[in-house]
Amino acid sequence: MLALLKDHQAWAPPIIFILAFGESLAFVSLLLPATAILLGAGGVLGAAGIDFWPSWIAAVLGAVLGDGLSYWVGYHYKEALAKIWPLSRHPELLPRGHAFFEKWGVVGVFLGRFFGPLRSAMPLIAGICGMPQLPFQIANIASAIVWATGVLAPGSLAIAWLL
Repeated sequence: MLALLKDHQAWAPPIIFILAFGESLAFVSLLLPATAILLGAGGVLGAAGIDFWPSWIAAVLGAVLGDGLSYWVGYHYKEALAKIWPLSRHPELLPRGHAFFEKWGVVGVFLGRFFGPLRSAMPLIAGICGMPQLPFQIANIASAIVWATGVLAPGSLAIAWLL
């Protein structure tokens, strides 16, 4: 399997981009267990001798764009989103997310990236609440950098250490 991955290592960054994008995109993240897959992908990268940095950049970009799109959806569709699944089935989620955002603001957007249910909800809520673009993007990019490192580096470093 590692030989196959080495032969097709050019596919690693695009696949990691798609996983990070899906993991950060509102609603899609509920169906895609990408964090666990990305943690394993870090180990596969290390074991196959695939360069870490292109995949890391792909994870950062996927996460930033996924959150950015979620923010845009929230900003443009606001409260109408409450009528769409899964929010329609769990009407308490928007008020709870709104309260969390009001309490934590930009720090909540940053921290939300690291907690499963909040990961894709916080950008959506930030958009619904009309958070200005610049603070959102600062939190978005900074948290994506830390998150991508946290999901890819442990496996890659562990494999490098063991081999």
